[in-house]
Amino acid sequence: MTKKPEILCKKLGLVFNDPQLFTMALTHRSASSANNERLEFLGDSILGFVVAQRLYELFPEASEGVLSRLRASLVNQSSLAELARKHQIGDYLVLGSGELKSGGFRRDSILSDALEAIMGALFKDQGIDACEHWISELFSENLNSLSLENWQKDPKTQLQELMQAKKLDLPEYTLITMSGLAHEQLFKVKCTVPLLTETCVGTGISRKRAEQAAAELMLQLLKNKENE
Repeated sequence: MTKKPEILCKKLGLVFNDPQLFTMALTHRSASSANNERLEFLGDSILGFVVAQRLYELFPEASEGVLSRLRASLVNQSSLAELARKHQIGDYLVLGSGELKSGGFRRDSILSDALEAIMGALFKDQGIDACEHWISELFSENLNSLSLENWQKDPKTQLQELMQAKKLDLPEYTLITMSGLAHEQLFKVKCTVPLLTETCVGTGISRKRAEQAAAELMLQLLKNKENE
């Protein structure tokens, strides 16, 4: 059974004047004609604008081309779906019976569209200032982890190079679980490094994506340890 949207709204730190807008943002076209497609269209443009503005502020020396690539690394279907999974948005989606049976709540396209639809709904409900604030908070960790030196390198490469620079053994990735139907599988992978006793677990719709997610979490953990 789909969880109540007001629970997710509270978890996301949002309060809607018109709760029906939030419910619509979670409604896939397979479930109703009153679905999130138009809100997703709106949210996509708002997200692009807010992230572009934040990157413009964070990297005053970066060229237009670099800023465009930085934005693309943050605003893409895969990264948005990972953010949606992090906040368990899939548990609150309103899907038609066909999408429910095929595991639509795990599909990148449906998850990323729902996240952008929430942004569109927030804009309709409270305007651009509320959107800027919430989107900036939502992307704060990803934005803070960017640098002009390593933006083009994926998390696994960054983590491997970090271990090599410290003359340590390379990271190890262990498959923990693989679940779901053959065409909609979900992988869970554990990452370990010699520097820490803690491990990080990443999930993704392929083993490669799960490993990248685990490496990204490990990089953040190492960064937090350095700052302690």
